[in-house]
Amino acid sequence: MSLVDYLKNFFGGDGDAKTIDRIAATFDALKKQHRKALIPFITAGDPDPGMTVRLMDQLVKSGADIIELGVPFSDPMADGPTIQRSSERALKHHVSLENVLDMVAEFRTIDTRTPVVLMGYANPVEAFGYAAFAAKAKDCGVDGVLIVDYPPEESGEWVACLEQHGIDAIFLLSPTTPQARIEQVAKMAKGYVYYVSLKGVTGASHLNLQNVSEMLAQMRQTISIPIGVGFGIRDGETARAVAELADAVVVGSRIIEEIEKSSEAEMLNNVGNLLSTLRKAIDEK
Repeated sequence: MSLVDYLKNFFGGDGDAKTIDRIAATFDALKKQHRKALIPFITAGDPDPGMTVRLMDQLVKSGADIIELGVPFSDPMADGPTIQRSSERALKHHVSLENVLDMVAEFRTIDTRTPVVLMGYANPVEAFGYAAFAAKAKDCGVDGVLIVDYPPEESGEWVACLEQHGIDAIFLLSPTTPQARIEQVAKMAKGYVYYVSLKGVTGASHLNLQNVSEMLAQMRQTISIPIGVGFGIRDGETARAVAELADAVVVGSRIIEEIEKSSEAEMLNNVGNLLSTLRKAIDEK
């Protein structure tokens, strides 16, 4: 049974998927098939707002299991130059957090099964207001939220607000994360944990698979939910190697590069071909 067929059965045909934990259902389906999740990242509004839902649809058609959708921000401190430029392009179109939520709602008119995780920074969420954001995010079909600059030790109110609306709080861990923080994330995180496999900013290279393997073993002593690995995954070979170790492969900067260098006429095809290559490599592990 394909993943799509499994999820159709899980959701009961075209029933109301809003009440279903899409992230858990996706990982459950993949586990039954002995497959790993492919999680691409794009920035909402890049290269322009009209392309975002079309790109999301193309990502799914080309093998994405979960989509991470970046909320553009003027000071994306954890991101490297490639993703910073994607935020700049989106902000030229004045893309706001509310616009991003509307894009997710539009995506839900054509896809009620693929989980969508918003990834961004605290400032836009705080300006929106925790409760108002969580309520609208749920209504629009958001499944999880990862706020880069919310440390778990200070996120109790935030996580409680998301939980009240059935949204998963996703957290980042890195090679320098102390054990105490890993244990804190183990208590609070839902959906999956995102392991940043390199020190520094997104788009960096020099992935050390031995270090990734050792850190995943350490994290799995306390974390029971799936762990995705990102940063430094640029081709099928690296994606396949990471899929041997992790529950999910997260790819961002490489996809943004493809968007950046493609004409509008070629963009969907180029991004789709890249993702299909990564999907094939992961499934061949």
